Order: sequence, then C-alpha cells, then structure tokens
Amino acid sequence: MLRLRRRSLLVRFTGVSSTVLSKCRFYCRNVGNKLRICEVLASEEIGRNIKIQGWVRSVRSQKDVLFLHVNDGSSLQSLQVVASPSLDDRHLTYGSAVEISGNLIKSPHKKQSVELQADNIRVVGPCDPVVFPFKIKERHPLEYIRQFPHLRCRTNSFGSLLRIRSEATAAIQSFFKENGFVQIQTPVITSNDCEGAGELFQVEPATREKQQADEKSHFFSVPAFLTVSGQLHLEVMAGAFSNVYTFGPTFRAENSQSRRHLAEFYMVEAEISFTESLEDLMKVMENLFKTSTECVLAQCSEDIDLFHKYVSPGHKDRLNRMLQNEFKVISYTEAIDVLKQSSQTFNFKPEWGCDLQTEHEKYLVQHCGNIPLFVINYPYDLKPFYARDNEDGPQHTAAAVDLLVPGVGELCGGTLREERLHLLQSRLDRARMTDTYQWYLELRQFGSAPHGGFGMGFERYLQCILGVDNIKDVIPFPRFSHSCLL
Repeated sequence: MLRLRRRSLLVRFTGVSSTVLSKCRFYCRNVGNKLRICEVLASEEIGRNIKIQGWVRSVRSQKDVLFLHVNDGSSLQSLQVVASPSLDDRHLTYGSAVEISGNLIKSPHKKQSVELQADNIRVVGPCDPVVFPFKIKERHPLEYIRQFPHLRCRTNSFGSLLRIRSEATAAIQSFFKENGFVQIQTPVITSNDCEGAGELFQVEPATREKQQADEKSHFFSVPAFLTVSGQLHLEVMAGAFSNVYTFGPTFRAENSQSRRHLAEFYMVEAEISFTESLEDLMKVMENLFKTSTECVLAQCSEDIDLFHKYVSPGHKDRLNRMLQNEFKVISYTEAIDVLKQSSQTFNFKPEWGCDLQTEHEKYLVQHCGNIPLFVINYPYDLKPFYARDNEDGPQHTAAAVDLLVPGVGELCGGTLREERLHLLQSRLDRARMTDTYQWYLELRQFGSAPHGGFGMGFERYLQCILGVDNIKDVIPFPRFSHSCLL
C-alpha cells in the first residue's frame, strides 16, 4: 500500500505516468549484491549470493562443468566462475560482456581463495572471437595493440597501464595536497607562448571563413593557442599563494613521430614563492618522484609487476636503485666536461652553449651510476626570458635545473624566475616582447616575491617507473604528427 501511495505521489508531483515509472524500475532496482571483481577476490564471505558484471577472458566447457574467467577492469586478476553446462550459450565467448549471479564458494586452487558458483549467466554483449583482434592466451606486444586504440584497453597490459596511470594521478595530487599546495586550473586556451619555441596550435572556430589574419578577424580578438605550459598563469597565482600547482593537458605542434614526443600530453607544474634557491626546487622534485612512486608501487603491485616481468625485465631493480639513493647534482659546465672526456661518439658534439641532447642526457645518467641526476645552471641564452640571471662570468648562466632519469633523459625542468624588474625589463626589451608581457612586468611591480617552479612530464614519469620505451604506450589516446585516431 505504501509503495502504491509513493508511486501516486510521484505521478501527481512530476506528471510522469505510471507506465513510464514502471519501465524505470529496471534501472533503479536494488543492486546491493553487485560487487566489483577486486572486491570479490578480497572477500571472505563464503556462501554469499552476489552478482558480477564484466568481460569474459577465457571460457572452457567440459562435460560436467563450465569454467569462465571474468574481468571488469578493477584488478589484473580475473575471477573464476564455475557453472553447469546447461548455462552455456553460443554467445558466451572470449570478449563477450556478461552479467553473472551466484554464490561465493571456497576455491580449491592456490591462485585465488574464492570462486563464483553461477546460477544465472546473461550475455549482455556478444563478441565474435574470430574477428576480435586480440586472441585468447596470446601475449600481444605493445606495438601490436597500439594499432587498436579503441580496443587496447581490453588487454592485460594496457588495462594495467590505465590503473597505474589513475593511481599515479591520485598519488601526485595527494603529494601536493599534503604539502600545502593549492591546485589551480590553468587555461587550455591562451594568448601566451610560455616556452618561446613557436611550436603552437592556433585556435580558431572551424566555421571561420578564410580571411586575412588581422586582429579583428580573430575569435578572441587576439591570436589564441592551445597551451604549452601553465607556468605563467601559475606565476600569477604565486603572487597570492605560497605554493601552487596544476596538472593538465599541454600541446606542442612538433612535427615528430619519435618514441619521445606527443602533440598532446599531461604536465605536472608547480610554483613556489619566497625561494631564491634551486635546492628548494630540487627537494620538491625529488620528494614528488619518490613519494608518488612508492604510493603507486604499494597500490598497484600486481600491475607494476606485469610490466617489470614481461615488458621491461630487470627494471624493478633499476627503479629500486632510484628510490633508495639520493639524486645527484652537477652543473651544466661539469656535464659538458664529462661528455667531452667520454670515449663514446655522439651524433651531436657536446659544446658549451649548446643544449643537451637525449643521447647526452642518457650518458650522463649512466656515468652517475643510473641514479637520477640534477643538472643546474645552464647557459643564459639557452633559457626563456623568465629564467633568473646568475650574473656570473665569464660563462653567463641562468638559475635553471633539469632532472635526468635512466632510460628517459629529461623528466623535469625548472628555473628560478627573474624577480628583478630592471633585468626582466631589459631582456624583454631586447626580445621586443615588452608590449606582449606588460602584465608579466606588473607582477614584479606589485608585491613581488622571489619564486621558482618546475614542470614534470606525466607520460615520461610513467615511462620511467615502468620501463616503457615508447611514450605512445603510456597514454590512452596518443596524438602525434599525422595521427589523431578517434
């Protein structure tokens, strides 16, 4: 009676018919016994009636019993389901989506403590295993599954990567929160070229007719671009908050299909006020790397082990070495001396005043025992206008630092920012950028404090801890030159 009264009240106050409400009951029904696979595997409630939903990873039909392994993405390990052969269905194949209910029973196998004794199996979505590009019990290489960006999340390796990526995101956010940083959502669309390299994607409406690109023709009245960095916007916020950070997508129109580059990637960037020391920045970088990695190792041990066992054998020991040792520090000048004294032949000859290439970075890390390495005080002319002038000589340097890691090279890059108005004004004048960055100069006029910051490439971080060689294999939907699938 109470249920009928509730329905009549809903009809009265919402105007929804009783027929429509009855049809909605399927979507609103109680699913209290529904569990994720990871919850089932950790459960000790033998005899409990439960329901699971997921995708079939294997199916084996015998005369007296039907065996299934079902996975829902919540863990690397699948749940074994045992059922009567009478529940078999021609659509019950590898890759099919299913909903299964039954009782949780103790498993006789050592690999898992429980299994599901099914009393009902419903195929929600069939899958033709002949056409499906991934085959049961085959270990597909990353190069192969990369061809199927719409399906590769169904594989063990990429499923593990996505769980690790999710956990790493949470670990990084947690690190900054616990250390008093305020998160800032910096804009994706900007009128600034933070890096000054000119590798920008310009933003205009798709319907815009071809016309002369003057100021009046732009949607925003000025040229606008997809951001290459949130740094300048973080510097604005660093005028009111001691510690700020951002974590979001950045874009580079770099015409490269190499293993190291993407057109769209994620950056972790931080800005710290009231500091005049590169050591302060390096301390945050090292703590961020170690704390986040230890958290990921603790939360995703099975997924990490899959990579360290099958994708990059031996990388577990290399990662432990990174975590157990203090990061080393050398100056750019010392780094050039090391490279010049090397017996190795480089494609790019190391000379003071030239930027370090990937081959140089990897050699330096190896030279220092495969321990992450900070390189500090780069040539002044190599760094953007905002880098703090060390006012040294005879070799003129800027207060800049790069963190180099094994197998990847540069992971983080940062600088102290030039807070002295006259020096910043002079450099912008020489570059003829004063009008564009007048607002940036004003930051130094109104209560400016010495500050600095850095950025860490998130995909390169994942490459570093997992030992993955190609950056396209650590991001869900890679975008690069001549490729934008989906």
